[in-house]
Amino acid sequence: MAAQMTSDFFVERLKAWGVTRIFGYSGDGINGVLGALQRAEEAGSGIEFIQVRHEEMAAFMATAHAKFTGEIGVCLSTGGPGATHLVTGLYDAKLDHVPVYAIAGQAETTVRGSNYQQELNLDRLFADVADYVQEVSAPAQTRHVVDRGFRIALAGNGVAAVVLPKDVQDEAMEQPAVAHGFTRSGPGYARPRIMPHDADLRAAAEVLNAGKKVAILIGAGAREAADEVVAVADRLGAGVAKALLGKDVLPDDLPFVTGAIGLLGTKPSSDMMADCDTLLMIGTGFPWAEFLPPDGQARAVQIDVDASMLGLRYPVEVNLHGGALETLTALMPLLERKGDRDWRDGIEAGVAEWRKTIAARAMAAANPVNPQRIVHEMSPLLPSDAIVTSDSGSCANWYARDWQVKRGQRGSLSGGLASMGAAVPYAIAAKFAHPSRPVVALVGDGAMQMNNLAEMITVQKYWQRWADPRFVVCVFNNGDLNEVTWEQRVMEGNPRFATTQDLPDVPYARFAEMIGLKGIFVDDPERLAGAWAEALSADRPVLLEVKCDPDVAPLPPHLTLKQAKGFMTAMARDPGAVGVLKETARQLVKEVTG
Repeated sequence: MAAQMTSDFFVERLKAWGVTRIFGYSGDGINGVLGALQRAEEAGSGIEFIQVRHEEMAAFMATAHAKFTGEIGVCLSTGGPGATHLVTGLYDAKLDHVPVYAIAGQAETTVRGSNYQQELNLDRLFADVADYVQEVSAPAQTRHVVDRGFRIALAGNGVAAVVLPKDVQDEAMEQPAVAHGFTRSGPGYARPRIMPHDADLRAAAEVLNAGKKVAILIGAGAREAADEVVAVADRLGAGVAKALLGKDVLPDDLPFVTGAIGLLGTKPSSDMMADCDTLLMIGTGFPWAEFLPPDGQARAVQIDVDASMLGLRYPVEVNLHGGALETLTALMPLLERKGDRDWRDGIEAGVAEWRKTIAARAMAAANPVNPQRIVHEMSPLLPSDAIVTSDSGSCANWYARDWQVKRGQRGSLSGGLASMGAAVPYAIAAKFAHPSRPVVALVGDGAMQMNNLAEMITVQKYWQRWADPRFVVCVFNNGDLNEVTWEQRVMEGNPRFATTQDLPDVPYARFAEMIGLKGIFVDDPERLAGAWAEALSADRPVLLEVKCDPDVAPLPPHLTLKQAKGFMTAMARDPGAVGVLKETARQLVKEVTG
C-alpha cells in the first residue's frame, strides 16, 4: 500500500476541522492539494470546491461564509500572484473580526531563496493580515501547523495563513515522532463562555440605572443576543442605534430602533447620541467616534468579547469583557425598570417622523431614477428570509437607510475595510451557505466594472445547484464613482473631477442575458416595483440594471458648517452644479415638509 501523501493528510485534516467548502482558484503551486481534493471527492469524502474568477473574490467569499454561517471560511490559491490576490479579502476578514483560513501554494523548498519563478516570501506578505502564518518545510510539521492555524483563527476571530511548498505537498506524510524535536497536536476547539466578574456587572448596572436618557449602540457582536438587547432596551427605556455591521441584528419595525449611525446613518440615531446621558455599547467597533457623545456628556458601559476593542472609541466608565448573550443575561436582573418613559417616547416619535422623511425622499423625482427609491421599492417585497449584501459606495447609503430589515433577514458588507467589489462574492457565498434563501446584492456600477461583473460568470457556473434560484444583483448605473464624487465635493470642497469619476457605459443587463441569466433594465421609476417583483420570482439569477441619477446626494444625518461650506465652494466651480443643487433641494424640502 502506497504511503499517504502530505497533501492527502492535509485535506483529511481540513475535514477533521469541519471544513465543507473551499473557495479558490487553481495553479501549479497548489496542484498537490488540488489532487488530494480530487481523490477525496472520488472516495466520497470530498470538500466542495467553488471555483471563482479571481483569488480576491475567494477571500471575500470565505469572509462572507464566516459571517453568514458562524463557521470558519476557507480560501485557496496558488503561490506568487495567487497569494498576493488573496490579501485584500483577508484584510476584510481581519477588520470585521471573522475567522478565515487561507491556504497558499509556494515554490519548492529546494529553490527557496533563489529568486525563482513565483517565489515570494509569503510569510512576510501575510504577516500583518494573519494572526498565524506559517510555511511548512517538512511533512511532520503539517499536523501542528494546520491545527494551530485553525485554533488561533477560531479563538481570535482572525485570519490564519498556511503556505505549502509544491514538493512538500507531494512528499510521503510522516507523522511526528514521539521524540525530542517533534510536537504532536490534535484538532478541535470549542468557544468558551466569557463572563465579566460580578463586581463589574454591578458597577455597570449602577451606571445604567442612574441614567435618565440611555442610548444603546449595537454591532455584529450583538447578533446572538438580539432578544436580550430588546429586553434591556425595554427595561432601561432606551433607544437602539445600529452600527452598519449590526444592521440585521434587530428589525427596523421596532419603534425604538433608530437605525444606522454615522455618515450613512439616520437623524434619530444622531439626535439620540447628541442628547443621551448614558451610553451602552454592545459588540461594536463602530469607527466614527465623532458620532458618539462628546467626552463628559455620557457615562458609558461597553460589552465586547474582544478586549482589544474595549474603551477604544469612547472613554468608558465600566468595560465588560464578555460575550453579549451571557453578559446581558447576567446584567438583566440587576437593571431597574425606568418608570419615566418620556425619553423613550421622544425617540419613538423621532423614528416615526424619520420614516416618513426617508420615504418621501425616496419618492422624490429624479433624472431618471432616484437611487433611494430602488431600495425603498425593494424593501417591502423581500421575503422574511432574504439575505442582502451591499458594495461600498453610494449604494451603501441606501442599504443603510432605506432597507427596512425584517426579523429573520440577514445582511452584510465590507465594513472595516469598506472595499469595493465585495457585494457579489458576498452574495455568492451567502447562496452557497443558504441555497434555499433568496439573496440580493446591491452594487454600484464602479464595483460592477472592477470585478463583480466577472463573478456573474461564477453565478452562471453554479446557480443550477441551488435549491432556490432567487438571486438578484441590482446595479446602480449612474456612470459615476458616486461616493467619491460626493466626498470630493463635501469633504474637500472640490468640484467633481470628471477625469477620475466618469465611468464607461456598460450594458449590464444584456451581459447577463448573454451568459444565460435574466437581465432587466429599468429607466422609469414607475417600473421599479414591478421589476423587483419580476426579479424575485424569476426561474434563474437576475441582473437588475437601474439607470439612476448621480446628482441625488447621500446626505449625512446632519450637515456640518464645514461640510456645507465645502459643498458650496465645490458647487461654485462644478459644471454639474445646476443638477446637483436641484436634486439636493428636492431632498432637503422632503426633510422639511415630509
